[in-house]
Amino acid sequence: MTSTITPDTSAPVAISVEEQQFNDLIEADSRIEPRDWMPEGYRKSLVRQISQHAHSEIIGMQPESNWITRAPSLKRKAILMAKVQDEAGHGLYLYSAAQTLGATRDDMTDALIAGKARYSSIFNYPTPSWADMGSIGWLVDGAAICNQVPLCRASYGPYGRAMVRICKEESFHQRQGFEILLELMQGTEEQRQMAQDSVNRWYWPALMMFGPPDDDSPNSAQSMAWKIKRHSNDELRQRFVNMLVPQAAVLGVTLPDPDLHFNEETQQWDLGEIDWTEFHEVLAGRGPNNAQRLQRRRDAHDEGAWVREAAAAYAHKQSARTEEMAAK
Repeated sequence: MTSTITPDTSAPVAISVEEQQFNDLIEADSRIEPRDWMPEGYRKSLVRQISQHAHSEIIGMQPESNWITRAPSLKRKAILMAKVQDEAGHGLYLYSAAQTLGATRDDMTDALIAGKARYSSIFNYPTPSWADMGSIGWLVDGAAICNQVPLCRASYGPYGRAMVRICKEESFHQRQGFEILLELMQGTEEQRQMAQDSVNRWYWPALMMFGPPDDDSPNSAQSMAWKIKRHSNDELRQRFVNMLVPQAAVLGVTLPDPDLHFNEETQQWDLGEIDWTEFHEVLAGRGPNNAQRLQRRRDAHDEGAWVREAAAAYAHKQSARTEEMAAK
């Protein structure tokens, strides 16, 4: 009789010293720095997330910059201009963080303008009224804060440190959006209707900003295991809704969810079903303004070519001058 020997697969898989050190740092809630060893999957996951975040900041300038020249007062114009400038700075911080992982600015930009890289789907919606500046601040920036504050503790050092300043500035953006809506809701009937209509259009897309449900989010589990993310998509979405309800009551606006109700058992607000078909359509490039947003970014990139060329020529000249002086 011939016996079959089944190999023992229960023995632990040997890992390298570098990988063990990486795992120990993650377990200890410490920071991974650019010169530290890291798994290739960790690096790729960070490049994907950080570059998408940077792209979102840059594309996100467009819906609001559209209203700079049409803001209702000089004060509002100055605030909106400063806010758009902040978003450009956020993109710069994040691109710089991604570069510490070996990604190049040119490659990330090329991927964006070629339509190969993703950015937040929220910025593919139009802004037909001034009230949209309020809804973007209150809902979109509010969702961003809820999503991004935990990223200040991301395991990758440059990303977490960049997020500290970004979140501080986003908090001001959220407040100015709330103030715009509050002022409109204290105005004429037409202004109140404008504010409510804007909230109706931005509420559901803002909830989609947290990403698909946890059981349909392929990257979340590993990202949380590496402590890049700290909370799941659904958990963050629930936190956001819990914060929105009392704020909406102060504003006097109605959140456009007929199924929204308070759950006495969980002590949280249960929301209705999100239209994930719309989310995936916009993400696939078939949203209201996807083509327009990307074309505007391509045009801006082409129009700025002379600036990049001049900066490169100046840097080359300065480098040559430094070498010449060092040789003397």
